[in-house]
Amino acid sequence: MSKYPVVAIVGRPNVGKSALFNRLVGKRVAIVEATPGATRDRLYAPVEWQGRTMAFVDTGGIEAGELEDVRAQTRMQAELAIREADVVLLVVDAAAGLTPGDSDVAMLLRPAREKVLLVANKVESPKTSGAIYEFCELGFGVPMAVSSVHGLRSGDLLDAIVAKLPPDAPSQARDESAIHLAIVGQPNVGKSSLVNVLVGKPRAVVSAAPGTTRDATDTQAEIAGRRFVVIDTAGIRRHADQGPALEYYATLRAIAAIGRSDVALLLVDAVAGVHAQDRRIAGLAVEEGKGLAVMLNKWDLIDSRVADRDEIERRLRAEFAFAPYAPLLFGSALTKKGLHKALDTVTAIADERRKRVPTAKLNQLVRDAVRMRPPPSRRGHDLKFHYVTQTDIAPPELVFFVNDPRLVHFSYERYLENAIRDEFGFAGSPIRLIFRPRVRQDATKADDVIAATADEHRA
Repeated sequence: MSKYPVVAIVGRPNVGKSALFNRLVGKRVAIVEATPGATRDRLYAPVEWQGRTMAFVDTGGIEAGELEDVRAQTRMQAELAIREADVVLLVVDAAAGLTPGDSDVAMLLRPAREKVLLVANKVESPKTSGAIYEFCELGFGVPMAVSSVHGLRSGDLLDAIVAKLPPDAPSQARDESAIHLAIVGQPNVGKSSLVNVLVGKPRAVVSAAPGTTRDATDTQAEIAGRRFVVIDTAGIRRHADQGPALEYYATLRAIAAIGRSDVALLLVDAVAGVHAQDRRIAGLAVEEGKGLAVMLNKWDLIDSRVADRDEIERRLRAEFAFAPYAPLLFGSALTKKGLHKALDTVTAIADERRKRVPTAKLNQLVRDAVRMRPPPSRRGHDLKFHYVTQTDIAPPELVFFVNDPRLVHFSYERYLENAIRDEFGFAGSPIRLIFRPRVRQDATKADDVIAATADEHRA
């Protein structure tokens, strides 16, 4: 899959960027508060509209820290948006009117005028509707009036965004026999060093300074008898090596690389430990249905005499509790220790993502699991399973036909997933469990599945 076009939402603090982000992605994933600076994480989410899938990035308000200047950080964010995004939404507050902060961000965006859509948020009354014209001073035409709270013209805004997106790149034949491996992680964790070791030549520039790698690069290589496309994600540009801009840029790079991958190998610095950005990158791989492994790199710098590996692994499991199926690896790109195991693990994950389970075995497992632990009743109604079938791979997708999907509690879904993993593996790969009601047309399908199950047993 090619990378998603990126839509960045920028503007001065407290203009409603996070609320607009939530409205456009269709769920409340960003923290919204009236206090400027409430959004501390850089958030991203894919959105599909008119057949196009986009990655929306909420840059949030900039919270000043020690030795940081709010306007300087806003400038850095806007500059990054100009370079990395395909469309930039410049959000202003129609209720507050034009401010110097709006003018400052607009000035920085003018060199990329063709990418910018001016959006006047908080248009919730005739008064604010008439006030939007003062924002024409910013030089981007008449703003599109929206209300993130009430959803006013959100569909029109998505139409306008799609119209500004670059055309889809011509589809290129993808080598399905090759494993597309994205090496991801924070700056200076050893991504480029690992790429050089894997491909057997200095394909990537290696430096102790974060941000040496400027673009995501794909390298084809044959490793241990398997063909790989190794994707080295770009680091942070030298002039943007601190503060929120670092995380923002890393997020865009992760979106691009993981979107093209089969498996994401997340490198974590063994000395620095896990940070929030590591969890965000891993979360993106999970959301995208990609294989995931976590490697604690620079393990050679850890004193094995004092380090408790079991305790470290326990802490790592806690940090990545949302992906308990992801293998944990320990190694060093510098000494090459642990890399053979890492390659074997990545190869196994790629194969597990494409595994198909026979319908007969799948249904037998579910029957046994339900018999051992029946689902709890909810409001006097019992959940009944009719049949299950695997409908897709990469990632594996299993569809359960039940009497009422609303009766499926998340804890029971987790129980079924664990039972499936215990029996069939799928190590390193997310599994999508979908619960659907059995309607009349599915009854014939159920009979077909039952017949196929009997045939498989006889075979």
